[in-house]
Amino acid sequence: MTRMEKTPVMGDGLPPELIELLGPGVEVLPWDASVGSPALARAVGLITYGHPVVDGPLLDRAPQLKVVSNHGVGVDHIDLPAAEMRRIPVGNTPGCLDAATADMTLALLLAAARNVVVGDRFAHSPEFTHYDPSILIGREVTGATLGIIGLGRIGRQVARRARAFDMRVLYHNRHRDAAAESELGVAWAAFDDLLAASDFITLNCPLTPATTGLISTAAFARMKPTAILVNVARGPVVDSDALYAALSARQIAAAALDVTDPEPLPRGHKLLGLPNLIITPHLGSAADRTRRRMQEMTVENLRAGLVGRELPWRVRPPVKGAAS
Repeated sequence: MTRMEKTPVMGDGLPPELIELLGPGVEVLPWDASVGSPALARAVGLITYGHPVVDGPLLDRAPQLKVVSNHGVGVDHIDLPAAEMRRIPVGNTPGCLDAATADMTLALLLAAARNVVVGDRFAHSPEFTHYDPSILIGREVTGATLGIIGLGRIGRQVARRARAFDMRVLYHNRHRDAAAESELGVAWAAFDDLLAASDFITLNCPLTPATTGLISTAAFARMKPTAILVNVARGPVVDSDALYAALSARQIAAAALDVTDPEPLPRGHKLLGLPNLIITPHLGSAADRTRRRMQEMTVENLRAGLVGRELPWRVRPPVKGAAS
C-alpha cells in the first residue's frame, strides 16, 4: 500500500459513529465471507459487529489479515484457537458494558415480575375502560431470593443492584468466590440447590461448551412453579424447546429473554406466541455511554493490531484444564 491508499477493514452494519472514529484513512469494506471474496482478500483488519462467524476457513481466505476486533465482550462466534494458530490477535470490549447489562437484567426481571409488558398492551387496548385492582397481580421482588448463574463482572453488578431490593442472593459458579461473598453478601449454592431455592434466576454466564443447554428440561423441573427466568447471557444457554414446554405448561411462571436461540427467532416461532414470555432484541449493552465506549475500544484494538502492537483488550483461547 502506498501512503495515499486507505487501510481496508472489513465490517458490516457499522454505525456512522464507529465509522467516524475509524477516520478517513480507513476504507470500510462490506462483510463478505464467500470463497473468492475480494473484500476478504484485501482486508487487513476485521471488525465483528453483530456476531458474524469467524472461523478457520474464513481466516484462511484473508491472507493479509492482521487483527480481529470484536464490538462486544462475547466471542463465542470467533474461533479463538484458529486465530491464535494463525497469529491473528483478537480483541473485545470487556468491562465497559457491565453496568448497562446489569441494568437490563433488572429491567427484565422487574418487567416480568410486575407484568409491565402485558400491562402496557392492555392499557393501550380498547378493553381497558376502568381500573380493576384484581387483574395482573405480579410477584414481589423486594425480599425475594435471586439466583445468579455466573457471578462474573456482570453478575456482580446484578448482585449489587439486588441489594437495593433487599433480596437474598445466591450464586453459582464452578468455584466459590470468597471475595464476592464478603463484599456483596452473596452465598454460593450448588446448581440444583440454586434452581430449587430461587424466586428469580438470572443467567449472566458466558457461552461455553459447559453452559450450552445448561437450562434444560431437567433444570426447569427443579425450579419453583412461581419462578421467573431471565437470560441476558447467550441464547443457547437455554434449551428453547425445554423453555417452551416449561412456560406453556406453567411449570415456571414466566421468562424474560434478551437473547434467543436462534437469534432472532424465525417469525412464527412457537415461543413468540407465549403470553408469559418477554423478548427484547439483544439490548443488554444498548445504552448511549456504553455503546460509545464499546466503539472506542473496538477502534483502539483495531489500530493496535494494524501496526503490530499488543491489543489493549486481547482475548486468548482458554487453557485446557484451567480452573474457572
